Amino acid sequence: MSESQTADPALARVHARQQAGTKVEAMRTIPSSAAVNLPEGVSPEEVIWDEVIASGGYAIHSLTRGDRLQIIDLHGDGCISLNMFNAQHPAERLNAADSIKVQWKAYLGTGDLILSGLGRVLASIMRDDDCGIDPFCGASSRYTVLDRYGDNSIDHPNARDRFLTAAAKCGLSRKDVHPCLNIFKPVQISESGETQVDTGPFAPGRVLELRAEMNLLVFLANCPHVLDVRPEYSVSPVRALAWKGEETRFDDPVRNATPEGLRAFENVEDYFRNGEQRREGR
Repeated sequence: MSESQTADPALARVHARQQAGTKVEAMRTIPSSAAVNLPEGVSPEEVIWDEVIASGGYAIHSLTRGDRLQIIDLHGDGCISLNMFNAQHPAERLNAADSIKVQWKAYLGTGDLILSGLGRVLASIMRDDDCGIDPFCGASSRYTVLDRYGDNSIDHPNARDRFLTAAAKCGLSRKDVHPCLNIFKPVQISESGETQVDTGPFAPGRVLELRAEMNLLVFLANCPHVLDVRPEYSVSPVRALAWKGEETRFDDPVRNATPEGLRAFENVEDYFRNGEQRREGR
């Protein structure tokens, strides 16, 4: 349709309605129960979120305690920056430093925990297909993108600005955008302290699966890693798939794997037992 035609509101409305049913790779599935290619044992009725996040895109969703979230690197060149908050009390949020310090390890994987700054577990890592969870480097910014791509940086979204947009849509602000975890671009710290990022290529289909241990607000930004030095803006679409799940049982092996992890779970259980989440959610 020509510009002259879309300048007419009536014709523009007709044109817009003709787009109904159009499908592209990067979009949200509506309704979520129409999602396909689900994990074994997951029915369409259990799906609460299915979205493919484009290169440079972002997504927002809430999860209830017990829900599962898979983040899937569809083509092998995704790079997700992940932030999460206690949905009832967003001042409690992912703390990357505590997540590695409390668990006595620098590199997180299957069976490890994502912790808040208040000593509670926000999410458990239930599956990690060598996704390279990076708690060190943080999100790319407009300054790192400007340095890499020059004056064309406006056409190359960065993760921090994507987080700022997501925060604004949720009633949060710049002060709420905190250090994140990066996924799908492994980072190693050498003995000399040098930080090295592996940009691939990687096989498509790597999966990171999380179990929500609290009611969460999740931000995902799909932008090149802050240390990615490739001359081209390179990042491929990533799928976010979430479904309803059960709350963690007292005999759960992840809950009981370490004394530090057990305490983080007990802090969560005490939080819900005493109704703190209801008071904070007012």
